[in-house]
Amino acid sequence: MTEVLFYHLMIKPLEEVLPGLLEKSLARGWRCVVQAGSRERCEAIDSLLWTYRDDAFLPHGTTADGHAEAQPVYLTDGPENPNAASVRFLVDRAAPPDLSSYERGVFLFDGHDPEALADARAHWKAMKAAGHELTYWQQAENGRWEKKA
Repeated sequence: MTEVLFYHLMIKPLEEVLPGLLEKSLARGWRCVVQAGSRERCEAIDSLLWTYRDDAFLPHGTTADGHAEAQPVYLTDGPENPNAASVRFLVDRAAPPDLSSYERGVFLFDGHDPEALADARAHWKAMKAAGHELTYWQQAENGRWEKKA
């Protein structure tokens, strides 16, 4: 059974939240795949992960970089998992592949986008029906995460 987490972004945008979640995953020894909704968003996330902090970067790559199997974090807009990741992040309304082979699936969605909210609700129902263990987190006014379900 895969642990599936839903992160409802209300205060901080994806660009502020994703790098921290990836850092925590890598610190735990997990390899990650980040699946975005489009190739353009993959490119934007690629740039972000090189520049999000002056004193750090997240080791990552895309198909264009080659050696996908060696990447600690692999960015894609498709269902592949070439680096044998145990955690799959789904952003920008990306359609999830079967998550049963992952230790953890993470949906990050914009709480101000009605279509993203509708997609998240549909994914919640599908993940629950698939028998995964679900957790729902929402950003509070102070930017911290509150467990809601």
